[in-house]
Amino acid sequence: MRKLWSVLLKPRAWIAQLLLAALIIIFLSLGYSGYLQPLRAFLDSESLAFTVGDVRFSVYVLLKAVLTVIIAFWLAGIFAEFGEKRIRQLQKIKASNRALLTKAFQAVVYFIALLIALDVLSIDLTGLAIFSGAVGIGVGFGLQKITSNFMSGLILLFEKSVEEGDLVELDSNTVGFIRQTGARHTLMETFEGREIMIPNEDFITNRVTNWTYSNSQGRIEINIGVSYATDLEKAYALILEAANEHPRCSKSPAAECFLVNYGESSVDFTLYFWVDNIIDGRKRPRSDVLFAIWRKFKENGIEIPFPQRDLHIKNQGALI
Repeated sequence: MRKLWSVLLKPRAWIAQLLLAALIIIFLSLGYSGYLQPLRAFLDSESLAFTVGDVRFSVYVLLKAVLTVIIAFWLAGIFAEFGEKRIRQLQKIKASNRALLTKAFQAVVYFIALLIALDVLSIDLTGLAIFSGAVGIGVGFGLQKITSNFMSGLILLFEKSVEEGDLVELDSNTVGFIRQTGARHTLMETFEGREIMIPNEDFITNRVTNWTYSNSQGRIEINIGVSYATDLEKAYALILEAANEHPRCSKSPAAECFLVNYGESSVDFTLYFWVDNIIDGRKRPRSDVLFAIWRKFKENGIEIPFPQRDLHIKNQGALI
């Protein structure tokens, strides 16, 4: 049953398009041949009609309205999908601009479809004023989140603060690549391969870290301690050497090392170095540099200390 409704509501598969064409042909044939006239007269009778203000409604009018709207939006969906495919083939336009153009095209197509449906139904737009208050309340309460997410998606596309391919991090420590920006949600792919649909509103109302907003560089930090018997100048030089020898270490800005603290059991250094493309990851170069520091310290007899405690027993006789 769910698959049937999916086919009916989303005419993207050829089965849905064939069903749409067959439905239109059948109704037009029956209508022109007069076979639907008795059914129309029954459904449009006074016993099945009611009036709201100056507007008369009947079962026939309601069914005609529903079928007209469904057919109009089916056709609009097929046309919008066709236009979307053509827009995505425009490789000379940036991905964010293609997404914005696609959303604008879809909005125009569905708006035109709505106007055509209203014209076919011979509905005067001024006659809908009686329902404007109810529609406003429905949008304000029931569709509040949907409207907010839609407007947030447009803001993201106009501002270009988050684009397809960007590496972003949310407040929830969720990190991943932006794969698609839709009307209601943004699709993010994490490093684990999970695809998360995040409401567009979250990118507007919450704090978002875009690692690739203005450039793709990223800084890596390594904290390491050496014993107090170490030649600190030598240790300093070896730490910088380990970073600069890595092929992904950026030359600008250059790697830097700082002596930051005299700890309880070690003299502590902090190493900062940058990678040119953070999209390729930070854990691998960090691991490689740590291994290189370990090897260089071992070759030069530099000890990496660990906390130790000496126990002094004043009354040894108490233990006997």
